[in-house]
Amino acid sequence: MKQVIVTPNAPAAIGPYSQGIAAGQTVYVSGQLPIDPATGLIPEGIAAQTAQSLKNIQAILAQQGMTMLVVTHEMGFARNVSSKTVFMENGVVVEQAPSQQFFASPKEERTRAFLRRIAHTE
Repeated sequence: MKQVIVTPNAPAAIGPYSQGIAAGQTVYVSGQLPIDPATGLIPEGIAAQTAQSLKNIQAILAQQGMTMLVVTHEMGFARNVSSKTVFMENGVVVEQAPSQQFFASPKEERTRAFLRRIAHTE
């Protein structure tokens, strides 16, 4: 069974489209522009636009009681958009923590060594 998703926390769909469609345990979301639903404006800069598009997608998922899992090697992106970070090596979880804590003060030496070697800001 399909269900149309509507939330005031993401921009309204244009034309015959919807913000999202729930089908079982899957939510289909497409065409999310980086429009701030509170102001109707598009933020300046690609980083701000990307962040706004992701916020819009998260709002649609939240309307269905779902969250988003992102797997990435891009730590700057992870730092800016995640609420929780899990660091894995060879298929084993090395450390997991709220993202702010993970990047500011990792507990495991292996995590600290990894973060020292890579760029993980903006």
